[in-house]
Amino acid sequence: MYDDSRKAVAIGINHVALEVGDIDEALDFYGSIIEFKLRGRHGRMAFIDLGDQFINLSEGRSQTDDTQRHFGLVVDDREAMRRAVEKSGCKILSSPFAGGLDFLDPWGNHLQVVEYKSIQFLKTPEVLGAMGQEHLEKCEEALEELQAKGMAPDD
Repeated sequence: MYDDSRKAVAIGINHVALEVGDIDEALDFYGSIIEFKLRGRHGRMAFIDLGDQFINLSEGRSQTDDTQRHFGLVVDDREAMRRAVEKSGCKILSSPFAGGLDFLDPWGNHLQVVEYKSIQFLKTPEVLGAMGQEHLEKCEEALEELQAKGMAPDD
């Protein structure tokens, strides 16, 4: 019998869609601040792989700059990202986190950059290996958060 009171369980995020002015310009910009593999293109969209997730760049920005609404991008090295963003000339925003990095891309998308080691988020060893990032580890605080939820790998 069908249980109509059952709610779906959110498992994760497959992708984030960002509106940009021009796909080729967006690929050039993002290629200047992060290493990525282009998953593919379709019409006025391009897809940048993030291991088992992706960013969908969609041509046709329609809203104003986002100063509050944002998405969090996880990187291996936030300081390397900071240097690339500063070099690109993007507007850097104040971050709610000490040492944080928030900025607007050329189309007004607000990115909040966090390091993999510091967040409560795990990639499988297989995904990290396929990304060439098998060396990445978690800091103690992130491991404690994961352990509290029963999500930390067994040591």
